[in-house]
This record gives sequence, C-alpha cells and structure tokens, in this order.
Amino acid sequence: MPEEIDQLDARLLLTLRAQPRIGLLEVSRRLGVARGTVQARLDKLQRRGVITGFGPELEPAHMGYPVLAFVSLEIVQGRLDEAVAGLRRVPEVLEAHGVTGDRDLLCRVVARDNGHLQDVINGMLQKGAVQRSISAISMTRQIPYRVEPLISAAVV
Repeated sequence: MPEEIDQLDARLLLTLRAQPRIGLLEVSRRLGVARGTVQARLDKLQRRGVITGFGPELEPAHMGYPVLAFVSLEIVQGRLDEAVAGLRRVPEVLEAHGVTGDRDLLCRVVARDNGHLQDVINGMLQKGAVQRSISAISMTRQIPYRVEPLISAAVV
C-alpha cells in the first residue's frame, strides 16, 4: 500500500507546482522549515515515485501539433508487448494505457492536422499486433491535467 503524503509534503508539492523554478532556499523560507528538511522531503518523495520529474510542462499544440485524439486499440491476443513496442516508435503517441472494456489500449495522440492524424492512425494499424481502432478527436480541453486538488484532498 503506498504511503500517504503529510501536510508538509502537500505544502511542498503545491509550492513546487505553483512555481516550479523556485529555489529550495525560498521554498524553505515559505514553508518555515530548514533547507535540509526540504531537500530530505524532496529526496523521499522522489524515491517513493511521487515526484517523477522536474522538466518543463510542454504544450504540443504550440509546437505544431494542435490536434489531440484518443485512440482505442484492439490488440491481437498475446501480442501486447509487440504492439506497445511499435507504438513506442511513433512520436505522436504521447501515452498508452492498458484498459478494461472492449479495447486493450487507450492512446493519447497528437497530430499536425486531421490528415496527419489519419496517417498516424494508419501507421498504428500497420503494426501486425493491432487489429482495429476507434478514435475520438478532442474538441476542447475542459479540465487540463492537474494534481493540485488531489494533493489538497490527500491531507484533509
């Protein structure tokens, strides 16, 4: 069972989410704890897998990929590893999740335009391990990826 975060962890994570470029000394000042405490907490959160990176968040739409789609794939039985290996080679596949239901994988895919999206999907289907697909194009993002409410709710 994963450990829960405590009040200090939550405050630390919320501070870093709000200002990812802030220095540790400033974080320690704002939280009212020693810099060593902040560093120790960060190290612990990284070891536990809570913090998975410190890179900038990127928006593919502003990098020339304004089309976002969710593509569900049905995989030939016993060929999941092969399908995933093929999807890893497609740069437009941002994520792939194993899911329940009538499909096996749910992929978040970006494209330059609808024609490019069709080419990407066709490329995904050319992998022998993928049987068929269903896709849905995102029209608007109503709630962006977020973890702050989850962090706040974890320590109530």
